[in-house]
Amino acid sequence: MPHLFRQQVRSKRFTGPTAGHCGEFAQANLAIIPSVYAEDFLRFCVRNPKACPLLGVGEPGQWNVPALGRDLDIRTDVPGYNVYRDGVLCEQPDNIVELWRDDLVVFAIGCSFSFEQMLARERIPLRHVDEGVNVPMYRTNIANQAAGPFGGKLVVSMRPMSGAHAVRAVQITSRFPSVHGAPVHLGSPAVLGIDDLMQPDYGQPVSIHEHEIQVFWACGVTPQSAIESARLPFAIAHRPGHMLMTDIPNASLAVL
Repeated sequence: MPHLFRQQVRSKRFTGPTAGHCGEFAQANLAIIPSVYAEDFLRFCVRNPKACPLLGVGEPGQWNVPALGRDLDIRTDVPGYNVYRDGVLCEQPDNIVELWRDDLVVFAIGCSFSFEQMLARERIPLRHVDEGVNVPMYRTNIANQAAGPFGGKLVVSMRPMSGAHAVRAVQITSRFPSVHGAPVHLGSPAVLGIDDLMQPDYGQPVSIHEHEIQVFWACGVTPQSAIESARLPFAIAHRPGHMLMTDIPNASLAVL
């Protein structure tokens, strides 16, 4: 199924957010970094495991990364890309074939979309899926642990839930540290420096019902905050919410 989904993306038959697709398999955020910065970025991921849990790292110039899936092409198999120059988002192409370089290193980072299947199995509603929008994501006031030029602020995704569902979601997601694990915060967004939940920095806002709790998970868009703060001459990432579908079964990522 992930292989067929990637074929749809590659042929541009699918171009939207990937939440709710291929639920049995892990989705991945991407950071594609020139090799001269790759060691620093690897240390950044190790120091920020909630936001940057690594699913795989490629060799310089390697665009297939076999550990992530068969017949996989990083340059074409993501529904949308962000291109950064000197730390500024300057382009959002639908493929990066013409931009590919032999010194680029792929970092595949776990995504919270991967644990959503487990939440759905427990009949925990996911508002962004129900409303057909990209999950809302917010920059926080929490500084990442810096490594070399990489720093920036933690980015979080938010899902509103009833109290009972929030407790169960914590229990479920705690078993999946490779896809962000347990939430980083439940409750008031002001603690995270978020002023208005209806104005996400990425994605779209969702309805929040009376008596619901806002549940915040570390988000794989955090590396893009780090790329911006590092002001790299050139870097590529996924467009938020538009993930790489891997062949890695979600079940294989569970821990006791």
